[in-house]
Amino acid sequence: MKATLIKICAGLVAVLLIVILALPSLLHKAGLHPEYTGQKYTISSGKKALVIGTNHGILNAPGETTGDPTGIQISELSHPYYTFLDAGMSVDVGSINGGEIPIDPQTLSRMIISPLDKRYLDDPSLQAKMRNSIPIGDIDFSQYDTVFLAGGWGAAYDLGYSVELGSKISEAYYSEKTIIGGVCHGVLGLIKALDKNGGLLIAGRNMTGVTDKQITELGITLTPMHPESELRKAGVIFESKTAFRDIFATHVTVDLEQRFVTGQNQNSGLEAAHKILELLANQ
Repeated sequence: MKATLIKICAGLVAVLLIVILALPSLLHKAGLHPEYTGQKYTISSGKKALVIGTNHGILNAPGETTGDPTGIQISELSHPYYTFLDAGMSVDVGSINGGEIPIDPQTLSRMIISPLDKRYLDDPSLQAKMRNSIPIGDIDFSQYDTVFLAGGWGAAYDLGYSVELGSKISEAYYSEKTIIGGVCHGVLGLIKALDKNGGLLIAGRNMTGVTDKQITELGITLTPMHPESELRKAGVIFESKTAFRDIFATHVTVDLEQRFVTGQNQNSGLEAAHKILELLANQ
């Protein structure tokens, strides 16, 4: 009897280990961080990209100053950064205040880390750029061919509140060349951008961002801004895809003017960046 129980326990442990080892692959097959299989573009030399991240590193409720560590969802920066870099563009990294862009430690966990996230871990150049990001006040957004707003929970605390970021987005838009992108919570950085008449620049445009459904499913509703809600308030024609859990969904939207490219969530940054390259290649 004892020997039988030992065999059963050993078998259960073996099954558990197999499941743990296979889980990253299973999550990928379910829809997490899908590979990009579309056409890839090489951009002529001299083109420049700017990727913006958050400075906020605490998942705190309103009125509180403590909480779990958070920051950027690393794939929402690494995916566009390396896509632009590998296409031949020079890429700068900025943030609202400059300095460190914190990384949500959970996004580097074995279960969900992507190949481009692993590339970041072996890239001293990008690591230095994220430790010493450029303050947006020192950046002329209109000099970039694309500006991309990365997300993560931290972005809910600063990107959507920055009047200066909104002004910079407007400047980039009226340069008439810059393609503006964003993914997940990063799209909150668009809500304070104004047009020449003082109206909201994004009103009436087709866009996407992380859904209220995904935020509820993840159980992290304490952040002060939720992209779907804020985009709808701003008059956006909101688009999204859904799944049995929206963390496995993905969607990319290009507005009719082809000046804004937005991605739904952590799965969408790669496709959004490649779509931007397509638009740049056809300018």
